[in-house]
Amino acid sequence: MLIDSHTHVNFKDFDDDRDAVIKRCLDENIWMITVGTNAMHSKKTVEMAHTYPEGVYAAVGIHPHDSGATEEFSVIERLAEDAKVVAIGETGLDYFRIEKGEESIKKQQQELFIKHIELAQRIKKTLIIHCRDAHDDLIRILTEHGKGSDGQRKGVMHFFTGTQEYAKNYLDLGFYISFSGVLTFTHDYDELVRMIPMDRILIETDAPFVAPVPHRGKRNEPSYVKYTAQRIAEIKGLSFEGVAMQTTQNSRELFVI
Repeated sequence: MLIDSHTHVNFKDFDDDRDAVIKRCLDENIWMITVGTNAMHSKKTVEMAHTYPEGVYAAVGIHPHDSGATEEFSVIERLAEDAKVVAIGETGLDYFRIEKGEESIKKQQQELFIKHIELAQRIKKTLIIHCRDAHDDLIRILTEHGKGSDGQRKGVMHFFTGTQEYAKNYLDLGFYISFSGVLTFTHDYDELVRMIPMDRILIETDAPFVAPVPHRGKRNEPSYVKYTAQRIAEIKGLSFEGVAMQTTQNSRELFVI
């Protein structure tokens, strides 16, 4: 069994064959968490999760690219209470396209991120965190605001491509690290994968984006998460079955599935 811990099967890329894609995964014993990036997409994830009795779960949130849509957060708060919602996100910080001097956008993203953190703590659900070119600010915010009333921090760094030093910071804060199909076409993260303990690793596709080898350049889909598991097994010198079992257990524990 495998769990794709981060997929966007709710996106329009799957409008023509969404049910077939999902059923193909379930037939292969691959479960998934469909992730919202705004109010509309988050509603869709919840609807999809309720369409299938088992194997499809939802995460609801507002992506930092949409941080100006603060009025949508009340929708996220309502959706978050649903039993099929296992996580809050994706949320976080993304400074990649922010020009020098646009500090107000950074502040806007940070304020919305803190709202997601507080919501996750309030309803005791996991954070799915996006970060691009903003690790220092994100670590600071998680250090200052990340602990819940039980003193624990609970979340995953999705599609992680940061440095080993940043990964150590997140591990020390209690977070999991998730890897995508990027591992199948570059060796840039091999040492990072070797460094992280298996009991702190999740796998994902981020479908429809960044399809792994052997489907590079095509639309990604959740069933391709197996290629990431295979690559992690190769890098760490483990069996595919062992990686599948451990990453599935990690997802089950983190998302309470």
